[in-house]
Amino acid sequence: MHAHVVNFFKDRLWESVDKEWMDCLRNEPIENLLLIPSGVVQDHWPASLKDFIVTLRSLVFPREQVDLHTVLPGLHVFSLNSVLAQGMNMKKKHEVEVLSAVVNSIADSARGHTILDVGAGQGYLAQVLSFQYQHSVVAIDACSHHGSITDARAERIKKHYAAQMRKSETGNWSLNVPKTITCQVMSIDMLKALTGMSLHKDDAEQLRPLEEDNAKLEGEKYRSLCNANNDTSLVLAGLHACGDLSVTMLKTFLACKEVKAIVSIGCCYNLLSEEGIDKTETQCGFPMSAGVKSAGFSLGKNSRDLACQSAERWRGMEKDAGLHNFELHSFRAAFQMVLCKYYPEVMITNPSIGRQGKTLRRRQHRKVEYPLNHKEIMCPSLHSNMKGSCCNIEPTELETDKNSGLALDTDVLFHGHSSTKSTRCEGTKSVDKYALFEKFSQSGLCRLGLKPSQDIKFHEIWKEAEPFAELIGPYWSLRAALGPLLETFLLLDRLLFLQEQGSSLEVIMLPIFDPEVSPRNVAIIAKKILTQL
Repeated sequence: MHAHVVNFFKDRLWESVDKEWMDCLRNEPIENLLLIPSGVVQDHWPASLKDFIVTLRSLVFPREQVDLHTVLPGLHVFSLNSVLAQGMNMKKKHEVEVLSAVVNSIADSARGHTILDVGAGQGYLAQVLSFQYQHSVVAIDACSHHGSITDARAERIKKHYAAQMRKSETGNWSLNVPKTITCQVMSIDMLKALTGMSLHKDDAEQLRPLEEDNAKLEGEKYRSLCNANNDTSLVLAGLHACGDLSVTMLKTFLACKEVKAIVSIGCCYNLLSEEGIDKTETQCGFPMSAGVKSAGFSLGKNSRDLACQSAERWRGMEKDAGLHNFELHSFRAAFQMVLCKYYPEVMITNPSIGRQGKTLRRRQHRKVEYPLNHKEIMCPSLHSNMKGSCCNIEPTELETDKNSGLALDTDVLFHGHSSTKSTRCEGTKSVDKYALFEKFSQSGLCRLGLKPSQDIKFHEIWKEAEPFAELIGPYWSLRAALGPLLETFLLLDRLLFLQEQGSSLEVIMLPIFDPEVSPRNVAIIAKKILTQL
């Protein structure tokens, strides 16, 4: 649970697993290994291994998409028209269609006047709630570029609907356009202050200070901007609000009387702050509930990383893609041995080299198909295009190649999702693997700003690692089986936190998306019980 893929060879991680299990799984077909996180076992496996996998799966919160019409009577999911869906991929379109319908239903039942889309990104959800469902919406995101895109996109959509209104002579229909706020929400005070603001058109001057870079402002300064209205009724919505942001939303829901309901779908558990590990303050993303705190059970970053694994993604992976990903795992783990032996001072910094392995694999396939067009991988500058990411995978590759035609799933790169019947038989030939490993290592050193030394014996490193490379598949398949259970633990901590507040809340946790399309599909929905006048 606490292991790290890059240390597979260096720390001989396979030795921590029951030898009988590894001996059984090392020759198992890749198709069977890919099903382990889903709880599927084979008859010929040791009884203890089967019990382990089946027990893990039995403890996982169900991920099958619920019948939303049963849970939320009257809910209707609209298929987005081409104007609202512009720019969305299949996954985003599915998420926005379903979540907007759910938020609309919750807002209506909670008598919410305004919806705050927290971590709005490019405003897809906010715009559907505004134009399709006619809600007053405020889109909050830390990136000013996202705010600009949201505004520009909303104006294009507005023109389309305005033209439709003129054609149908229904000019009396009011068009709601989402308002945008660029704000890095770093505390409950910040988000609470935003919820307390009057969000009418005549408050443009009040919003303007928040559209600047306000990351350094403290809660008191935010509160001075507030123009609270006792009649304000708000709903918080978050589609994959990263890390602590989902937690901040839940705490703000409780702390702010104006917020009547919340619909939260979290993600990026690796970015959560954890009490006793990442911070000493009380405001940490995990644990939230008194129940989990009393258990005294800590996770750590690697375990929270692991909670992002998806059994559905494993199950849906093609055999070749799984094999290729595990080969990249072996390259990265062997490269760690290079760093450990020749650059020990770099190891202290926990180096990250990005995703050049993906490009390396693509180029290998291109070399086979188009040998005359093959080019060597070029080395970019150390910090080129290095930007933050909302997940635990580096967001850049060594070299972008959009025309390669072979796109491996970036959610699984450097996490390991498969193995082979026999890596040495079905995978790349040993000599080719070594050549790829050497290129991988050279580009990795370049990414770290290190000048490759003539003294580095790449062949010796690979010779030491290769006999154990086929064990990566079984090891990471077993480890990934813990992922859904860890995510269940994190989600139940949040649910329990709300349930501990007493009978004044209605709380439910539901898988609202198709998990094969959107693996982070569990929504926590809570409403404050309305008092009868």
